[in-house]
Amino acid sequence: MPDAGARADLERALAAQPRLSLAHLPTPLEPLDRLSAELGGPRILVKRDDCSGLGLGGNKTRKLEFLMAEARAQGADTVISTGGIQSNHVRQTAAAAAKLGLACELVLTRVVPWGGADYELSGNIQLDRLFAARLHLHDGDTDRGAAMEALAEALRREGRTPFVIPTGGSNTTGALGYAAAALELHRQLAELDLRANAIVHATSSGGTQAGLTAGFAALDPSVEIIGIDVDANPAAVLAEVRRLAQAVWDRLALDGQVPEEAFRLESGHAGAAYGVPTPEMRDAVRLSARLEGLLLDPVYGGKAMAGLMALVAAGRFSAADHVIFLHTGGMPALFPYREALES
Repeated sequence: MPDAGARADLERALAAQPRLSLAHLPTPLEPLDRLSAELGGPRILVKRDDCSGLGLGGNKTRKLEFLMAEARAQGADTVISTGGIQSNHVRQTAAAAAKLGLACELVLTRVVPWGGADYELSGNIQLDRLFAARLHLHDGDTDRGAAMEALAEALRREGRTPFVIPTGGSNTTGALGYAAAALELHRQLAELDLRANAIVHATSSGGTQAGLTAGFAALDPSVEIIGIDVDANPAAVLAEVRRLAQAVWDRLALDGQVPEEAFRLESGHAGAAYGVPTPEMRDAVRLSARLEGLLLDPVYGGKAMAGLMALVAAGRFSAADHVIFLHTGGMPALFPYREALES
């Protein structure tokens, strides 16, 4: 059963954290009844963090509410962040910087061994340019952290005050966004008189899963937080989730620590590498669109839904269970992946 005292502690601790309002919250929680019937498994509901508003939405906006508050507190005039060519995180970072009147510098690396003209020019990278971010393109083996620090040092020499945001916005500050999301979702479920058995979502840089895991460890430890690895590197992802979740717990000064049994990561759904299409992803994207009018991106949501479908097929849930699918956004990537989705 949820611990009311721990819930109140979490609410107070989050309220004390510096935060800006950037997202359209709460995001909707909607049933996917036709998909649930098709799969013959649990009742699935979708938490629509693709509807968070800023720059076409997505999960990173929740993280940026805390990260940009920290940037402002430090007197930053420029934000620097990093990701792949089609990074959803850098697109939302560029949008947040534009909204707040900050310059934005993006270190983009060609980490996906796939693509073509569409991949290099449309989708998220097109939006980065519309938000007036300055792009720095690098090879896939570039050390992103070192590249950002070199850029930050060059800007400091020009008299500017940069604020560096890591890949995915996934540090302790960013992960607070999903501890807050856990509170939001917990309230929505209570209003519907529903109890979730599990929350399933894509996991890569680790901040989303870490925040949710810490949040629900305080609110209701019986809810499984199940990350679907999309990095093709599950051991490293799980280690980062563990580290960040405990860091969030410590930042919020909650008692004890996050229990080891709270960490669940499903591997085997990423395919050959991060960002590389898979047949299962393609099927999941098509099925969600055909049955629910729900668009999933090919890098995160599509592979996460493929993972959820595999869990249902394996009998992981009963027909009476309620499973929340967290839609992390990323629809601009549908367009550069046009050929993969149509093949």
